[in-house]
Amino acid sequence: MIDIEKDFNFHKNDRIVVGCSAGPDSMALVDSLLKVRDKYNLILIIAHINHNLRKQSVEEESFLRKYCSNNNLIFEGMLIENYGDDNFHNEARNIRYNFFHSIIKKYDAQYLMTAHHGDDLTETILMRIVRGSNLNGYSGFHKYVYMDSYTIVRPFINYTKKEIEDYDKQNNVLYYIDDSNYKDKYTRNRYRKYVLPFMKEEDKNVHLKFLKFSKTLDEANNFIIQSRDKAISRVMMDNKIVIDKFKDEAPFIQKEIIYYLLESYYQDDLLLLCDKHIEIIFNLIYSKRANCYINLPNDVIARKSYNYFDIIREIDSISSYEIEFDKFVSLPNNHKIEKVDYILDNSNNVCRLSSSEIILPIIVRTRRFGDRIFVKGLNGSKKVKDIFIDKKISLSKRDLWPIVLDSSGKVLWIPGLKKSKFDKKMNESYDIILKYS
Repeated sequence: MIDIEKDFNFHKNDRIVVGCSAGPDSMALVDSLLKVRDKYNLILIIAHINHNLRKQSVEEESFLRKYCSNNNLIFEGMLIENYGDDNFHNEARNIRYNFFHSIIKKYDAQYLMTAHHGDDLTETILMRIVRGSNLNGYSGFHKYVYMDSYTIVRPFINYTKKEIEDYDKQNNVLYYIDDSNYKDKYTRNRYRKYVLPFMKEEDKNVHLKFLKFSKTLDEANNFIIQSRDKAISRVMMDNKIVIDKFKDEAPFIQKEIIYYLLESYYQDDLLLLCDKHIEIIFNLIYSKRANCYINLPNDVIARKSYNYFDIIREIDSISSYEIEFDKFVSLPNNHKIEKVDYILDNSNNVCRLSSSEIILPIIVRTRRFGDRIFVKGLNGSKKVKDIFIDKKISLSKRDLWPIVLDSSGKVLWIPGLKKSKFDKKMNESYDIILKYS
């Protein structure tokens, strides 16, 4: 039987963002948190993403908004209006966690809770074994992931899908079913439909065995980390591997060092990587070429320069800022954005907006991985990164270039470069005029 108080040590006045799809797992999590809300005076923020892939998505969002209103819960929603050409699950996950991060920051929350359960963990471990990883990757995901300013918590990691569904039935919890969870084209669904049932026939509590397996690998990994960290101190300088020194280490430790560098970009989502990626990285390091690089998922680059090797994301060197815009802002790139009452200019240096179509306040910040803009006059969205490339903006300038968004994360304008579909013509209705100079 699910007992959330046994699964998480609550404190008075905790602020918790809950990732909720309106499915059986996440609705069970919300219901269980409601049962202890008053006891601990919890502030619960329900964060929902409308992936905009099914007709039912609109109904689900409407249901969840009403549910939150009826239960005095804070609702924060996001609509994904378009996807790029990247792997769907990877892109959706990036968008989802970027959204969660923004909501956590908005409410200064200490925790992000998701409803991942024991069956999810079993599937993840199996998928990583087949795909290839290291000990940390093979251990799947963890109950707690400690971020810079908050903690990701998965309190249902000890339970099966059936136990959660039984909880929903016993507590009359309403939820929606996503039919895409049963389609064989998705790898995880195939494990869920064909592999897990067989394993549960062998042992109905197999998820607990996988949880023990995960914890055992964690313990082994923690021991290995001590040796790895000593090696890192020997082979790294200024966040770069000194290749001559790296080659003196044992092959196993070499691989652990590489995974250590990769984990700073992929965290616990190492499903994006496989043994082939690691093999390519080692080929790069041991290559006789003085300067070379390879592209990895999510715009991560592994590069070699003479006797040095490092892993970066293209936008890593950003001097980041995020400013809540009111009437005027002076920018680090020596430009400014100001709100004006009237201007004849209709170039990309001016943006006209209707407050009825956006969520205020307006935010001005530096670019982030995955930023996309619905370009005015273009049917669909485009990566902000590609616009910089098209306009031949140097990397140094991209790092400080302002991106203007509304509070839901929609990119409204790239000052001086591109306007979004939210920009209004001079003869249309608008009540906000922004000028970049």
